[in-house]
Amino acid sequence: MKYWQFGRLNWEVSVLGFGAMRLPVIDDNKGNIDEPEAIRMIRYAIDHGVNYLDTAYGYHEGQSECLVSRALKDGYRERVKLATKLPTGLVESA
Repeated sequence: MKYWQFGRLNWEVSVLGFGAMRLPVIDDNKGNIDEPEAIRMIRYAIDHGVNYLDTAYGYHEGQSECLVSRALKDGYRERVKLATKLPTGLVESA
């Protein structure tokens, strides 16, 4: 895996990241993620040098963040930087 210096931080990001927007699903249902396969894919990427993951509240009908949290158990969370996004249209107060 190749890495780039991430700004002024003392950290190098893998040139390939893993986006959790299009995980495998069951029966073409975006909200029904094939959990064993998706976790296997995420962990495979991390085991092979990917150290940046991206997810968001709206991916997979709100299920992507939950799936990613389960994939990052057992020591995987400490090996990556994780980004997520919040749809500002859903924010009702500070």
